[in-house]
Amino acid sequence: MIIQATTTSNFGSFPICPTTRHHSQSRKIIPLNLVSSQKGQEFTSVTHKGDKMCECFDLHKELVPYGDAWNWQKVIVREKSWLIERNEECPDTLIVLQHQPVYTMGTGSSIEYLNFDIKNAPFEVYRTERGGEVTYHGPGQLTMYPIINLRNHKMDLHWYLRELEEVVIRVLSSTFSIKASRIEGLTGVWVGDQKLAAIGIKVSQWIAYHGLALNVTTDLAPFNLIVPCGIRNRKVGSIKGLLEESCSNAKAHHFDYSQLIDITSQSLIREFSEVFQLKIQQRSLEFLVKKPESL
Repeated sequence: MIIQATTTSNFGSFPICPTTRHHSQSRKIIPLNLVSSQKGQEFTSVTHKGDKMCECFDLHKELVPYGDAWNWQKVIVREKSWLIERNEECPDTLIVLQHQPVYTMGTGSSIEYLNFDIKNAPFEVYRTERGGEVTYHGPGQLTMYPIINLRNHKMDLHWYLRELEEVVIRVLSSTFSIKASRIEGLTGVWVGDQKLAAIGIKVSQWIAYHGLALNVTTDLAPFNLIVPCGIRNRKVGSIKGLLEESCSNAKAHHFDYSQLIDITSQSLIREFSEVFQLKIQQRSLEFLVKKPESL
């Protein structure tokens, strides 16, 4: 299972084992108290039939600590719940970012899928309220957090999961000429036996959050220390890895791998806009961190 659905909010989860280990990174890490000075990236709106708005926080160039992004989501969910209770307009929200290296586990996920001692974890390990088993987030992986009011779309959790998969399938096809697919009974997006995108959500009062993670230029080695999503005997893949394997593919030669994150992020936002028929409205990071936590 990758869905956690409840009728009341429950944010009582906490990190299993935040470690004190430090890992040097070549990319900039944004602490929560510093992001207010940053600005969102420019984005050209996509024309489509929908007229619903979605605020977008595009942080794809930065490494955001998992705890910060998790806290942002919970604040936004509370804000949307407050608006719904008062019968006020409740637009959708999208956050796109990269994380510092971290393992996350769903509410009911088992430590049997960890190939290390939880007390001596190589990275921080968080147990969250999302569904699903353990997965890895890190540099080179784009994580997309839609905080969606399903009342604005379709109040059907399985429909929502399939639509998230559709976003990634379209990105891979339209931008990289990679033919991806679903595997019956296994949530996510696959190319052959390689899983490129993992999906795990939480739904509370028809507000969905958490989301999907797409491996772009990700170092896949940390996946060897877990059983990703609890699925044995299948591989984890990345866009970069597939392009390198397809030497005969003209697009593989065309792309500068250093730009893959930028290209993929733009495509993700564009396809998300199309699939969910939403008009994207870019927001600055200052707007995000000023959201009141007391809601």
